[in-house]
Amino acid sequence: MSAVSPSVVEHIGRGPLGRDEMAQVLARDIPRGAYVNLGIGQPTTVGDHLSPESGVIFHTENGMLGMGPAATGDAIDPDLINAGKFPVTELPGAAYFHHADSFAMMRGGHLDLCVLGAYQVSASGDLANWHTGEPDAIPAVGGAMDLAVGAKQVFVLMSLFTRKGEPKLVSECTYPLTALRCVNRIYTDVAVFEITGGDQVLVRETWGISFDELRTRLDVPLAAATP
Repeated sequence: MSAVSPSVVEHIGRGPLGRDEMAQVLARDIPRGAYVNLGIGQPTTVGDHLSPESGVIFHTENGMLGMGPAATGDAIDPDLINAGKFPVTELPGAAYFHHADSFAMMRGGHLDLCVLGAYQVSASGDLANWHTGEPDAIPAVGGAMDLAVGAKQVFVLMSLFTRKGEPKLVSECTYPLTALRCVNRIYTDVAVFEITGGDQVLVRETWGISFDELRTRLDVPLAAATP
């Protein structure tokens, strides 16, 4: 591990983060006591890395507050699922409510943070995560648009490059947009980025790639994050 600057740490002596490691890195940055919604797919794994002692309260748009870790074995209750239809547990004090009330919480600015997946994020924080625009692709909006504009902070969890090696952090999204200028941070397998709304995207940490190499592979202006 070597420091490229006082504020960007390069983890060079290893490969990119695995999916579980990505979730763990993001989980460490969730403030204690925050109200959080985890989007469908990989974002749901973030909850596995937060203990009840963190005080974080998970919200799911199908009508639950106080969601616990994924349910397994005898703990599975077919009537207790998250928005992705996967069985979950409940923590002491958990509450249930109408789907409309759940969306009112999202749209009303009552969530401190949401974690979403993405097809693309622009340097200005635009989010594209519901449709690739391909004729045979199946659109999947869900509650992403409501979360993107309603949550106080939006964290994106995604791989930085496609299987073809194309970057998902771009100067301007080419896929249909979910919301404009909504993303605050991006957690990927090779780096953590911070969107400021300014001229540059800030890099906080890298894995398996140097800061200089990252600059050559992305067509967006990068700078070191300040402490």
